[in-house]
Amino acid sequence: MDHATELSPDRPLVLITRSGSKRVVSAADDKARQAGIRVGMPAAKAQAMVHGLQFADADPSADVDALNRIALWALTQYSPIVAVDGTDGIVMDTQGADHLQGGELRMLTGIANRFRARGLTIHAAIADSWGAAHACARAIDREVVIIPTSEIFRAVERLPISRLRLPAEIVSDLHTLGFKTIGELSATPRAPLALRFGPEIGRRLDQMFGRVSEPIDPIRAPEWIEVSRAFAEPIGAAETIDKYVGRLIIKLVAELQRKGLGVRRADLIVETVDGTRQAIRAGTAKPARDVAWLTKLFRDRTETIEPGFGIEKLTLVAVMTEPLGEEQRSSLVDDGSEDITSLIDTFGNRGQRVYRMAPVASDVPERSIRRISAAAEDVTETWVHHWPRPVRLLARPELIEVIALLPDHPPVTVTWRGKRLRVKRADGPERIFGEWWTRSSEFEAIRDYFVIEDETGERLWIFRSGDGVNPGTGSHRWFLHGIFA
Repeated sequence: MDHATELSPDRPLVLITRSGSKRVVSAADDKARQAGIRVGMPAAKAQAMVHGLQFADADPSADVDALNRIALWALTQYSPIVAVDGTDGIVMDTQGADHLQGGELRMLTGIANRFRARGLTIHAAIADSWGAAHACARAIDREVVIIPTSEIFRAVERLPISRLRLPAEIVSDLHTLGFKTIGELSATPRAPLALRFGPEIGRRLDQMFGRVSEPIDPIRAPEWIEVSRAFAEPIGAAETIDKYVGRLIIKLVAELQRKGLGVRRADLIVETVDGTRQAIRAGTAKPARDVAWLTKLFRDRTETIEPGFGIEKLTLVAVMTEPLGEEQRSSLVDDGSEDITSLIDTFGNRGQRVYRMAPVASDVPERSIRRISAAAEDVTETWVHHWPRPVRLLARPELIEVIALLPDHPPVTVTWRGKRLRVKRADGPERIFGEWWTRSSEFEAIRDYFVIEDETGERLWIFRSGDGVNPGTGSHRWFLHGIFA
């Protein structure tokens, strides 16, 4: 990019697209919107309104590609049923998937945080229908919102009719007739509207309020392995469902075998005759293509399927795969190793987060450990400490009150959570320096750690922030950081 086309983050920016011979604003950043720029405004008018306004040409095809990539990422991370929603959003069916993320609010907040960490802002909503979620996500001022089942009408009644996903010409004609909000439109008798506009308005209203189902057709990556079975006569019995799921797994494993892959995450999509879709997701800690084990993972959860009036199609998709070679095992030698991957998979598919702790080369206690996958390869790094470490490290150091003679003497008494403890024995100090090579603010930082034992025999790990003399080394306040067995 040459200097003439460089964009400054300090100046307002708009994207421009052509509408016939005219150039109009197709998108505007926060600074431009605050200055009064609106989508659809002629570019010349926007330029006259805001001094120093920056322009860039919109690239719709690149936007479509980016939205597809986001949708595929969301499918692998959050829900088996995800699709692109218009030109500016994605839609997910989170039923049965949100518990794996700690519930709806935690999942939605986590999604927003991940986008914010990349400098992006999103608006997200959860509702009982695609239409309500679509409208609320685009109308709310908050970053995230969850609409309770009983409050859908109250949440959307004052929204403009443009949020109903109606064709632009219908919206324009409705405005001409005086309709402004979804509430006004829903309170109007259907027959006159249907006579003039056809069934589209009634269909969109019914979809928004959950009176008519609106299945989501999940996005797919061309390289994913997918097998399916359609039924001329719908099925519904549990044993029949299990039988055909088992057959699909055999077909999927055959394809995985042919490509030298193992599955890490697979989705079973269930399509019923009434147009609804349900999904079951199973994940594995290591790449797998063991038919018996994969069958068990899915059959443990097929009882959650609601066949309704019958299932007309089952689809099994390997959404995450990894290379997996053949393993030769000897029946004459027992290597003594126990593979607990199956136990990890069982807990993981029940929504439990299973992980291991691994050492990190850091003297700062809270930075000396990290979480890794439960089935990850062994870590070669080890801890090198000459002083004992507690079996339990607090999530964050807790402030305590002490009586101690500075700078090097241990405390005589410690008050923690309102309880005063008299120190009977103590060992220390162990001095830990700040990591100045990673954080310049820690150039002079010091902690002095002590192991103390009270009159009841309880042993605690405490530290003083600073060297007890120089204020630049720390606050000289005391903290409890760990508990010994």
